[in-house]
Amino acid sequence: MRRPVALRLHAALATAVVGIAVAVALPSPQASAAAGSATGYATQNGGTTGGAGGQTVRATTGTAIHAALCGRASSSTPIIIEVTGTINHGNTSKVSGSSCNTADGVIELKQISNVTIIGVGSGAVFDQLGIHIRDSRNIIIRNVTVRNVKKSGSPTSNGGDAIGMESSVRNVWVDHVTLEASGGESEGYDGLFDMKDDTQYVTLSYSILRNSGRGGLIGSSESDRGNGYITFEHNLYENIDSRTPLLRGGIAHMFNNHYNGLHESGINSRAGARAKVDNNYFRNSKDVLGTFYTSERGTWQVSGNIFDNVTWSSPGTDNYPAGPNVTSTTTVSVPYSYRLDAASCVPDIVRQTAGANTGLRVSDGNCTPQSPAPTTPAPTTPGPTTPAPTTPGPTTPAPTTPPPGTTTPPPSGGTNLSLVSGAGADGSSKADGTSYGNVRDGNLSTYWSPSGSTGTVSIKWGSATTVSRVVIREPSGTSGSIGSWQLVNNDTGAVLASGNGAGQITFGATSLKKINFKINSSNGTPRVGEFETYAS
Repeated sequence: MRRPVALRLHAALATAVVGIAVAVALPSPQASAAAGSATGYATQNGGTTGGAGGQTVRATTGTAIHAALCGRASSSTPIIIEVTGTINHGNTSKVSGSSCNTADGVIELKQISNVTIIGVGSGAVFDQLGIHIRDSRNIIIRNVTVRNVKKSGSPTSNGGDAIGMESSVRNVWVDHVTLEASGGESEGYDGLFDMKDDTQYVTLSYSILRNSGRGGLIGSSESDRGNGYITFEHNLYENIDSRTPLLRGGIAHMFNNHYNGLHESGINSRAGARAKVDNNYFRNSKDVLGTFYTSERGTWQVSGNIFDNVTWSSPGTDNYPAGPNVTSTTTVSVPYSYRLDAASCVPDIVRQTAGANTGLRVSDGNCTPQSPAPTTPAPTTPGPTTPAPTTPGPTTPAPTTPPPGTTTPPPSGGTNLSLVSGAGADGSSKADGTSYGNVRDGNLSTYWSPSGSTGTVSIKWGSATTVSRVVIREPSGTSGSIGSWQLVNNDTGAVLASGNGAGQITFGATSLKKINFKINSSNGTPRVGEFETYAS
């Protein structure tokens, strides 16, 4: 049973004045929106690039943020939204459109992808107004303050969560934000950073979470175990009762965080969860690691942490603290590289870098803050590459046919069987604003795109058709988005070819009624402009 909240400090924050909705297109992405890149688990599963390469707009109200989302060509069109000023209930209304699904009284990022929201200028404050991410992918939130979001009292927003994620969320990077409340559940607040219902590949970095009963959770109940692959690095948790975080199932990696003033419990690994806890600094706190408030235990791997004036309760029913002699109870391997500051310098480096309006400074891995160099957003079209020579070296005979699964510049000529009478197209879930039929309309300005970073599109016929060559064409200006793929005979499940990137694919002549192009990885959001099929 969860213990009642007992906060020691309460920070009173005033409601700001109502702003005027403004969304202005800027000529090019600002340096502040492009500096730095995602870390931790947000780099996996295709990576997290947000709105890189898309249009940049400026917003001073919540309504303007929604309008920017709704003004895109599709729900997956990349966009960078630069926010300045105070965003609150008075200036945040629902906006409708085919590329968005917004709501009043909350910043609603629902059923969308490829979006960056970043505070600029003198700062961006979301006052009593939460940010809700639902059924969305590839989202970046940076350099903003979210404060005093309530689930009870007035006004309410986002179920009381400063930032909340739920329902098939993938690849979110939240960086250099300040999340704060003015009390616990009895004062109307809930979590600062919550993830549930199939949320994966998230990083929270260089951020401040403070003055709240609950830091955040991963999994809403003991049965909600499909979340995970979360990284917490270089964050400050201060004056928090519990949940820093609460982890139910899944894997989380906590490194170089400073925990100060955790009143009841800290990292709560339970319900089969595994926590990797490296080089953190715990100060003036109680029960900073363990399984609490349940008999369904979790595990942890610990290394290099400092416990400074930490007290531990005695083990008992539903209470399994890791200390005072903290040792590992599992092993966790992470798939990404990272640099560890020594735990002894963590309070100082976090003080200098974490939170909004700190210049997006980060640690250099040697306890020294540095400002990230501005970088150019990842281009949607790769730079020119040297083409493969048309004539092989003298010791290698010139091949007459490309090996199966290779991609080469698509040739012209032949009958595109995808366009013949009776051909059709279908596939897995598609992104809003796209269509399966767009891959067989002979028009490269239209395309199909999956709802995430992977998916399948198919060409089919009413009777068996012999195919030995496929050409996958990406829309103009988007080449390079398709990563690894498989070409599959849908009739038998046989893999006809596999490889990387768009282009020509050759394989042994096969008679089939349906052929699938299955995208297994991508660089951003993959797009198929044309799925051409040929007999030879």
